[in-house]
Parts: sequence; structure tokens; C-alpha cells
Amino acid sequence: MAWTREEMARRAARELRDGYYVNLGIGIPTLVANNVPQGIKVTLQSENGMLGIGPFPYEGEEDPDLINAGKQTITELPHSCYFSSSDSFGMIRGGHIDLTVLGAMEVSERGDIANWMIPGKMIKGMGGAMDLVAGVRRVIVLMEHVAKDGGAKFVPSCALPLTGANVVDMLITDLGVFDRASHGAPFRLQEMAPGVTLAEIREKTAASFELGAALLEASDA
Repeated sequence: MAWTREEMARRAARELRDGYYVNLGIGIPTLVANNVPQGIKVTLQSENGMLGIGPFPYEGEEDPDLINAGKQTITELPHSCYFSSSDSFGMIRGGHIDLTVLGAMEVSERGDIANWMIPGKMIKGMGGAMDLVAGVRRVIVLMEHVAKDGGAKFVPSCALPLTGANVVDMLITDLGVFDRASHGAPFRLQEMAPGVTLAEIREKTAASFELGAALLEASDA
């Protein structure tokens, strides 16, 4: 039994720290905003020029002028502020954003990420992903473990065009949580979703990885 998307977002939200400035990518990462732990205050930033993003609006209360970088309607907060896109990317490139949570189509065992295009398919553009993986202090990828065709998404080397090389700090999928001690270090499987076995993860993962201390101890028992 794998984690649902909501459960994946809840697990990612456990990586938030009080006072963090956070950028959330489109797709599953947007669900992190609804799962911020109690007692934790974070400020959400959007590349299109907004700091302090509120929750999604109720149906019928949408303001078409209030959208995030993924074109979703959002709400503002009492402390929300607006600025130019160039200022927004200045925050990102200047290292002022603590954490970004991004979706991906592929992540390699070296920490590379491919999340912006599939060759031959029409795309809207690069967006802010390349700047985010280069300028944000910590990068977490939140994605389903396998593609719709059953192929591995955690792979030895990305086949799709890269967004960034050696930039991913943590990978959370519907099967488990992988992290690495530093860029250049191998990924370690730290947690498995309830009901998921190590054999299942190995079967669905093309990348090489190590076991974290707790799982290594359990496998030796």
C-alpha cells in the first residue's frame, strides 16, 4: 500500500521549519500548503511576484487576478506583498528562499532532476524551475515512484532534458523517502510507506541507493 498524494504532501510538510520562506512547484507540491504542521509559520513565495500566499479560495470566491506561478487561483493574507518578477527571481537567485518542493518526471541517483519538458510535447516554457534548483538552499522532490507506463522515475541517469544537475537533497515518493547527506553522496532510503516492502522498492527503482541506519539495522535483524 503506497502513500496517497495528500499523505506524500503531509510527509514533505514535516521538512518545513518555523520561519522558512518556501516555494512550492505545481502539481503534488501545492498540497504541502494545506499540511503545514501546527506551530510552524512559513511564508510561501511565488515566482510571478507574490510573497505570503494564502490558501486556495472557496468556489465562487476566486479572484482571476490572484494566481500563483502555476496559474492556480489563490488568496492573499494580511501580510502579503507584491513585486515584479525580476525582484522575485532576485530573491531566488540571491539565496533568500530556504526550501523548494518540486515535482519531477525523473530524478537520477546523482541528484539530477528533469521536470520541465518531454521532447516532442508542447510546453509553456521553462518557468522558474532552473532558477529554483540553482538558488534555493534546499531542494525536495515530491513525485510518484513510477510513471504511468510503469517505468522507473528514480533512475541511474535522466533521459529527459535536465533542469539541474546534482541539486536534489531529498526525494519523497508514494513508496518512501530518500535523502543524502550532501551533494555527491549516495541517496539513502530512510522510510517506507506503510505496507510497502524493500523488495517492492528495489523492483520499481532503477537507481542505486543505500539503506538508512534504521532500515539497515532492521534488515540485519
